[in-house]
Amino acid sequence: MDGAVGADGVVPVLTALVVDDQPEARRHVAALLELAGWQAHEAAGVREALSQAPALDPDLVVTDLLGGAGTALLRRLRVQGSEARFLVMADAATDEARSEAAAAGALACLAKPLGPRLLLDFLRSRTTGPTAQENLAQIHPTEIRPTEIHEVDDLHDDDVDADLMDRLQEMYVNALPGRLSAITTGARSGDTTALASAAHTLAGTSGQLGHPEVASVCRAIASDARRGILAHSRLMELRALAVLH
Repeated sequence: MDGAVGADGVVPVLTALVVDDQPEARRHVAALLELAGWQAHEAAGVREALSQAPALDPDLVVTDLLGGAGTALLRRLRVQGSEARFLVMADAATDEARSEAAAAGALACLAKPLGPRLLLDFLRSRTTGPTAQENLAQIHPTEIRPTEIHEVDDLHDDDVDADLMDRLQEMYVNALPGRLSAITTGARSGDTTALASAAHTLAGTSGQLGHPEVASVCRAIASDARRGILAHSRLMELRALAVLH
């Protein structure tokens, strides 16, 4: 993807592929990307990622180390001609993990779980080229002047200005109806797997963006759903809290 503006003047949405064998960890990163306006796709492993990548032509690939398979995936994608930016996640961003990520062509190795400030600050200056960077600025007008990041150690929460946090909160509020709808749909259909996933996603973003009450209820809903329980009283509590946001 070259990120060029189409003939109709529409700015294309940047695309990301998130690879992790842990569904909740994968969904957490995808949700943060979607919150920021990216089109995020998920793959449970290397085989699934390789099958999706040619059609998606992602701007960004975020992968867990997967015991070394994640960095092998990045090498294979580059050999296949992928021009995506690569970001590696690890349970601990040790020197060894960072070296492994760098050898595979990744721009950084960040410790899990990724926080919204850290991830979005990284994304602001790590798109696939000048045109794509301009597109990102148009998608996120408050981020026209991204902080230049040269090393992963340069990434700190303090680097993120108030405008970005305001933007994150705005995106959170705009995405909230859709998140609540996904939770409600899972509950009504009796799909406890979908319900747990949707609740976990909202719990993650709520907790990291300063909405602990919503996060707490969502975690409880997800926990109940994993045990096959549909706690309608918790759903009512969540709806009441959502009205306040």
